[in-house]
Amino acid sequence: TSTAASHQRTFVVEVMGRHCGYLPLMAAVAGGADYVFTPEDPAGQGWQDDLAEHLRLGREAGRRESIVLVAEGAHDRDGNELSTQLIADTIQERTGEDARVTILGHVQRGGTPSAYDRWMSTLLGYAAVQEILDSSAEDEPVILGVRRNRITRVPLMKAVRDTRAVKDLIAAGDYAAAQASRGSSFSSMVGIYHLLSTPPQLIPEPTGDSKRVAILHAGGLAPGMNTAARVAVRLGIARGWTMLGVDGSWSGLADDRVRELSWSDVEGWAFKGGAELGTKRDVPPIEQFYALGRAIERNEIDALLVIGGMNAYLGVHAIQAEKDRYPAFRIPMLLIPASIDNNLPGCELAIGTDTAINNATWAIDRIKESAAASKRCFIAETMGRRCGYLTLMSALSSGAEYMYINEESPSLQQIAADADRMVNSFKSGRRLFLTLVNESASRYYDREFLADVFTAESEGIYDVRHQALGHMQQGGAPSPYDRLLATRLIARAFDQLVEQFESGDRRAYYIGQVGNAVEARPVKHMFDDLDIVNRRPFHQWWLDLVPVQRIVSLQNPGIEAAPIHIDDPVE
Repeated sequence: TSTAASHQRTFVVEVMGRHCGYLPLMAAVAGGADYVFTPEDPAGQGWQDDLAEHLRLGREAGRRESIVLVAEGAHDRDGNELSTQLIADTIQERTGEDARVTILGHVQRGGTPSAYDRWMSTLLGYAAVQEILDSSAEDEPVILGVRRNRITRVPLMKAVRDTRAVKDLIAAGDYAAAQASRGSSFSSMVGIYHLLSTPPQLIPEPTGDSKRVAILHAGGLAPGMNTAARVAVRLGIARGWTMLGVDGSWSGLADDRVRELSWSDVEGWAFKGGAELGTKRDVPPIEQFYALGRAIERNEIDALLVIGGMNAYLGVHAIQAEKDRYPAFRIPMLLIPASIDNNLPGCELAIGTDTAINNATWAIDRIKESAAASKRCFIAETMGRRCGYLTLMSALSSGAEYMYINEESPSLQQIAADADRMVNSFKSGRRLFLTLVNESASRYYDREFLADVFTAESEGIYDVRHQALGHMQQGGAPSPYDRLLATRLIARAFDQLVEQFESGDRRAYYIGQVGNAVEARPVKHMFDDLDIVNRRPFHQWWLDLVPVQRIVSLQNPGIEAAPIHIDDPVE
């Protein structure tokens, strides 16, 4: 994309996906491509003109580059193969622009696995052993897969039949059914992608009242905030709404720093780290409510989309409690979870968490390399406040031996036993020992305390180093996973907004993915889910995974193997 934008050029990129369009479709959404060809939706008659029109109007709307993704198995509806060179020649013929071809090939199979691929494969391996040891398990062969972050058991023959059925549906021309057979996330993303990639000139004029929806960031920075804002602007414009951006969080709204965002204004935001609209951790004080209400009235804001972390949630909750005193607050307000801490109510995964785990894992990999030349214990401190999710997943993905989190705050006896086990491990030939510590794991036994204990017990066999990974966990471009998660959550938020506009519901809701569903819950009842003392949900689904880390590492070797809940297949 950066190369294409620098030269205002068009690229036709071939990606793997001979029979399944998941990779090109999701790459198109995460990468902001203009057009995508997939096996499940063969190109119809006149695709050449449609492609050329999309690219031409996209440039007129402000795009500096054009990216077309092609699955290696793409065909048209007559069964003719659509090669990248054919598509490039078509673009040159219809638009007069030179199109460059790039075939990614086997680089897609190689490289360092992402943090998600590391920790999820660990869980799948653990679950596979459980299946083997389970005497009650049926003899029928099964596949262990993942659906909505849940390990799922699928009968092998059913999976084979369902996969083969897609080819028959495509041959029969039932393309909607073929896409649905790939799963609900695939079929829903097809519709979302068409809205995101359609140039504004092709969007029909709105038939009803045009709503004015403002986007605001609040709380700590999370990678993916820009992606969420971009998706919101594009989806809002596709519905005929006027989309507004608030610069500088709540104080920016109070100061009237509100501007209309166009389709081209958010071009490229999907890939950017940080927050172009700015964010602050402040919860708006009650003294600011009058100014906020006046700003909402002056800018004629019909709904507010707040993307952020814990303080964003607390801010909206406080504002909603004052609706009787400030009538301007009687508008729909929707909270979109964005926090590397992953500590928000009604939300199993927040935008930015995956990127933070990747950043932490990358840093830990470098730390392990730096310690390879000597016998060393390295203690790394991760963010997360009193939520240990980031620490746990980083421990699973990096292969850490020890892990300390606030939810299972360490005792002095445990630390002493861990130190003794560490010494014996180095005596047996170990060269590196990695320990991860949640930044608020304990009020007393912090990273420096652990370093002192492990050094005192080392008997000179090894040395100890410690480091806080710090704010690098919040930086960098959002991972593809976070881009796709932001897209799904915003799309669900807009469905919720449409429902509220139609029904006249003016309440505030928080959006989050829980299991198989993306849900909206009233902010009024937020504290039913939220342990405000520890600033984390009462129920944290990932705590069931802590025993897995203990077993695959050296910590607590006597722990009994805890079962992982495996869902039965969901139709």
